Amino acid sequence: MSARPAPIFEALIVPHRSLTRGGGAIVVGILAAISAGVVLRLWLWGAWPAAIFSLLDVPLLLVLLMINWRRARASELIMMTDHQLIVISTDPAGRRQQMCLPTAWLRVDLQAAEAVPHIVLTSQGKTWEVGAFLHDLDKRSLFDALRDALERARNPRFDNPQLREG
Repeated sequence: MSARPAPIFEALIVPHRSLTRGGGAIVVGILAAISAGVVLRLWLWGAWPAAIFSLLDVPLLLVLLMINWRRARASELIMMTDHQLIVISTDPAGRRQQMCLPTAWLRVDLQAAEAVPHIVLTSQGKTWEVGAFLHDLDKRSLFDALRDALERARNPRFDNPQLREG
């Protein structure tokens, strides 16, 4: 039985969503009530064509919220051991892609030439972008953490208690 090497860095990255499903239900309920009031008022005024178009906002909001919640199912798992970096990306449909890059040849770059920075991992001709759905500050924080972990992987510090002066 072979032991798996312990990770020196591990991060699970998920898109930030501030609106929960319960909060979304409340927003849809409030909008439906307001929309029903507007439709009733327009109907009583005799503006029934405008009332019909006013009924479209609630289903449209529901579709957009469902798309938002579906995209929130995406994730990236980044694990680094002494010898390799493993990135497992899961898209909103649940499909997974895995990339294994050796740490000996790994380069972590923050490409900030454009308006939005990108964290790019490069090793032996393979490139992979991580954290694409993160905000700028979170990308910079992830970049710093990855760079520090890569430094620890390349330059391990050994602690031998017998060599300590004491």
